[in-house]
Amino acid sequence: MFPKRATDQIDVKGTALWRQDNASLLGSIEANGESKLFKRESTRSGKPLAKKWDPDYLSEEATKRKVSLAIIKSSARAASQPGMIIYLKIYSFLDRDAGPDTSYSGMISLGAGAPSSACFPFEEIQVRISNTIDFSEIMKENTTMISMAKFDFEPGVSDYSLDVALNYGQGSGSAQMLRFVTEHTQLIHDPPYSDWACCLTVGSTSAWDSALRIFCEKGDYIILEDYIFSSALETALPLGVKALSIHMDDQGLIPEHLDNVLSSWDEKERKARKPFLLYMVPTGQNPTGATQSLERRKMIYALAQKHSLYIVEDEPYYYIQLPPFGSSDSFSNSKVRNELIPSYLSLDVDGRVLRLDSLSKVLAPGSRMGWVTASEQVIEKFVRLNESSSQHPSGFSQVIVFKLLNHHWGHSGFFGWLEKVQAEYTSRRDTFVQACLEHLPADITSWIPSEAGMFQWIEIQWRSHPLYKSEADHQTVEQAIFASVVEHKVFLTPGSCFWSNADVGEERMFFRATYASASREELKEAVRRFGRALKAQFA
Repeated sequence: MFPKRATDQIDVKGTALWRQDNASLLGSIEANGESKLFKRESTRSGKPLAKKWDPDYLSEEATKRKVSLAIIKSSARAASQPGMIIYLKIYSFLDRDAGPDTSYSGMISLGAGAPSSACFPFEEIQVRISNTIDFSEIMKENTTMISMAKFDFEPGVSDYSLDVALNYGQGSGSAQMLRFVTEHTQLIHDPPYSDWACCLTVGSTSAWDSALRIFCEKGDYIILEDYIFSSALETALPLGVKALSIHMDDQGLIPEHLDNVLSSWDEKERKARKPFLLYMVPTGQNPTGATQSLERRKMIYALAQKHSLYIVEDEPYYYIQLPPFGSSDSFSNSKVRNELIPSYLSLDVDGRVLRLDSLSKVLAPGSRMGWVTASEQVIEKFVRLNESSSQHPSGFSQVIVFKLLNHHWGHSGFFGWLEKVQAEYTSRRDTFVQACLEHLPADITSWIPSEAGMFQWIEIQWRSHPLYKSEADHQTVEQAIFASVVEHKVFLTPGSCFWSNADVGEERMFFRATYASASREELKEAVRRFGRALKAQFA
């Protein structure tokens, strides 16, 4: 379905056949989960191995981390290879029956510290799922009830029961969810090297924090765009990491400026080694809404090879790619499916890309569910870090999301949902941009309609403001405009909140608006108020 590759379609139906050849997903506590168990064998053959990144690229912390509870964890993995059973429902059999089943011949584990699932008070969870993206009036007949219960493991029917989901798991996440995201990654991106892998995360913010700890030492520079999601910068700076800002245009990071800065890097002058970690949001960039074309991505990847960079591709908005505003083509599923821009992961022949995926923007932020994809070497470092920190996403989230994605939708249904999300945000974007055309003063505002994500970046001709006397007045003018906007009972975020270059002040002025959450009528009224606030300020 989604991106148009050489085959012109994605073989979603084939996933059922892949699973027949995969290791069995046993209903076991802390079941072994590794992406290599779930990848389609035919796509791995003939592909190169990823480049190795130690010791110069991995932090001292990352290289020192070993397997948590080494004997227990490694023994569990060895025992849970295909054909073996580890922790298989041992609690349910012994607690529910009058006595142990003497005919039970599977492995009985007395080695781990997992509590008895029979003692959990949660017997069943039921979740009502909406079948429509039109939330103006949700009718019960447009929903489906899905349920999950204790001890209902049945291979091929219910392969993730509540007693397993609510107990301890591996640092890579549950085998069930890991299988789904591995298949999804292969369907959409199909990385062109063989030893890639996935690992579940509790969201991209946490994954970015882990990436910084895995790759960076105190005093290192990381490469960012001039305007960047504020949390990305706030996560890095307290670790003693510095920001190297690269200029942007309407497609995000400018390759020529990146090349010039790195080619002229002077370690003595900068008192730091040459930066090698490049962080970007290539699609629907937060805050600017910029989306890199395929040609731009190829140029940046080539520079990464030239300068030995490692790319962190943060893509929460990847599936919210929108048709151009005012396009004469009608919005259709086939148009959306065929026009997703290929990811850096799909271009990565070296294993130099860490991709961060999140369900926050397409399912729910509160699920705290995402995953990372990279070479097995890098993913192993994520798993080691998880084992001594977050462990894995909440069992409640994993089992609910798994039942939705795997049992209720399947891969085809998930793609269908993503297309509905795209259609919804296209409509919201169009409503917002049309309101801008009608209500914002054209002589002092300008914008490029966003083609992905949730944000519209609006430039203000701040030198026309009455308070402007010199370039030093940027903050004064921005604060005056912001105060007026708030007085008119509308909120947009000043662009300075996202400025990453501490050494140089802004020359241009922007405000960020989101069209994601307000109703269409509220969007129209908000833009009208914003326009009135600007007119009042600029007289």
